[in-house]
Amino acid sequence: MSHLHVIQHPLFQHKLGILRNRNTSSYEFRTVFSELSGLLAYEATKDLALKDDPIETPLEKTVVRRVAEEVVIACILRAGEGMLDGFLRAIPFAQVGHIGIYRDKNMENTVEYYFKMPKEVRGKKIFLLDPLLATGDTALAALDRLKQYQVGPIKLITIFSSEVGLNKVRAEHPDVEIFTCSVERELDDHGYLRPGVGDAGDRLFRTV
Repeated sequence: MSHLHVIQHPLFQHKLGILRNRNTSSYEFRTVFSELSGLLAYEATKDLALKDDPIETPLEKTVVRRVAEEVVIACILRAGEGMLDGFLRAIPFAQVGHIGIYRDKNMENTVEYYFKMPKEVRGKKIFLLDPLLATGDTALAALDRLKQYQVGPIKLITIFSSEVGLNKVRAEHPDVEIFTCSVERELDDHGYLRPGVGDAGDRLFRTV
């Protein structure tokens, strides 16, 4: 069984309300999306290993703690790009990969059109950014591809999720840890989360 973390901090809930509002501008939507992502990054990185590093302050020698792990942020295009800046502000030393996968409703299958990871990802911790986990098919396809590269532990980071998507990930990838801000009421006939935020990519980049 995968580990599921639903973050219910008051600040998260406040920002979710801004995202849900259809009158929120694209600029504010992008800003809040990024802010939430940075907060999620802090939640998801609590278990990063640390190492001692001797330095000198302006007054004396001391030992500080630094992150000892090499981590990779894998961003699912295109809505995942809205989370990337927030994560990189929290983890500026991370490497970044991009995954282009979409669910073709006519084929009832996923289509991969782009996959670019850092050269050495074997054994490294992966933070997979997929802000809307709806049917779960795109996330499953991305997880399958990442595991072909024998990566280390994977954490799936999403903002809005459905029970359907969560159950698929837990069934197919029980080792994946999931962080989300909200488990939505349902999926409609078009695969949209309800109450949801509509199409996050369109709202981020004003392509409505």
